[in-house]
Amino acid sequence: MMAGVTTADDFSSELTLVVNGAVHRLRLDHRTTLLDALREHLGLTGTKKGCDHGQCGACTVLIGGPADGVAGRRRVNSCLLLAVMAREAEITTIEGLAAPDGELHPLQAAFVEHDAVQCGYCTPGQICSATAMLGEATAGWPSAASASVTGPIVLDPPEIRERMSGNLCRCGAYVNIVAAITDVAREAL
Repeated sequence: MMAGVTTADDFSSELTLVVNGAVHRLRLDHRTTLLDALREHLGLTGTKKGCDHGQCGACTVLIGGPADGVAGRRRVNSCLLLAVMAREAEITTIEGLAAPDGELHPLQAAFVEHDAVQCGYCTPGQICSATAMLGEATAGWPSAASASVTGPIVLDPPEIRERMSGNLCRCGAYVNIVAAITDVAREAL
């Protein structure tokens, strides 16, 4: 069992979460969001709290795991997901994308190379969202900007902008963010 809940009382549960491959057992109020569990209870502060309403994407994490394949890791706004709802899922945060030896994930490296980080506040959510987006495109999932719903997905700038539209950058680094994702997409697809 990857993540489970044992009800302790009417207000809290003992919860097991698998985050970045590590198993964590916590007692949490039922109303605790996944974002607050990650930041306040596990000390994983890479995931940011922006709007706390699911509108900015700063809190984006990946749900699913390697067994599901790349497309199986879907992006979620962790500020909208209760921690108790994350059972039976593997959670990946920005801290879990790099290789165990510290080598950056290709998207992390591309964001640095293209200066797509600016202030850096939205960067973890942008990178997690872009990671899932590449999986979606590889699996052939169309978007509103896709030229065809049955043909191959072409990750050109309009397609990338549409797929990343749930992630805001207050600094306006969109041109560099799209360039970073484009470089990685060329290698991945």
